[in-house]
Amino acid sequence: MSVRATARITAALDGRGVTSLPVLRGDGPLALRRTRATTGSGTRVTVVGAMSAPLGGDRLAIETRVGDRARLTVDSAAATVALPGLGGEPATYGIELSVGERAELRWLPEQLVSAHGSVLHMTTRVQLAATARLVLREEQILGRHGEGTGTLVSHLTVRRAGRPLIDQQLAYGPGAPGGWDGAAVLGGHRAVGQLLVVEPAFDEKRPDARLLGETAVLTPLAGPAVLVTAVAPDARLLRGVLDQALDELLGAQEE
Repeated sequence: MSVRATARITAALDGRGVTSLPVLRGDGPLALRRTRATTGSGTRVTVVGAMSAPLGGDRLAIETRVGDRARLTVDSAAATVALPGLGGEPATYGIELSVGERAELRWLPEQLVSAHGSVLHMTTRVQLAATARLVLREEQILGRHGEGTGTLVSHLTVRRAGRPLIDQQLAYGPGAPGGWDGAAVLGGHRAVGQLLVVEPAFDEKRPDARLLGETAVLTPLAGPAVLVTAVAPDARLLRGVLDQALDELLGAQEE
């Protein structure tokens, strides 16, 4: 039996200037826990999987709203594993994020693993105010150890002040356009990820495009944002590349 579940998070600044969580509601396999606070006035929410999901046919969603001047980090307790269902239906996982003026969201889930035989369509839609800050990390692992990948289609759309900032779709596995595993795309790697950093200060000084090692690149976008794209043989190496890039980008802003 397929599952339909939507979790909701709302972060808002209270009268003391501290980020509170007036809405923190998990659903089905998407349990939410307030965890340790970040530095300053921010707070953190961890998504805790309450059961195996998404299975084929499941319809899962997380809706997150960060109010003006609030600061929120969302992470997860473990990797999400997309698994095949009995009927062969695709699963869907929708992420809806909204960040207000002078607010900050760090969306840092663990990896998404596409298990052999699974079919998952994932969409992430982000609405940013003109002065909002965003750090968004996506990591996909194509197949568990010793197995082939499932089918994964991932679509990311970000709009800032009502205007498009990035709109891209990636597809891997059986049924994906030819060449997804070729030298021009993954080159045989099974871990792929990206890091999007939106920072209003980049309007004044934006990082230059450059290679980050042999299998990663930093690309400025047409707005105060940069996108780091990387592939790697495994999840550990991929995370290392993205973490180093994030440290450099955030460190440049603190100088």
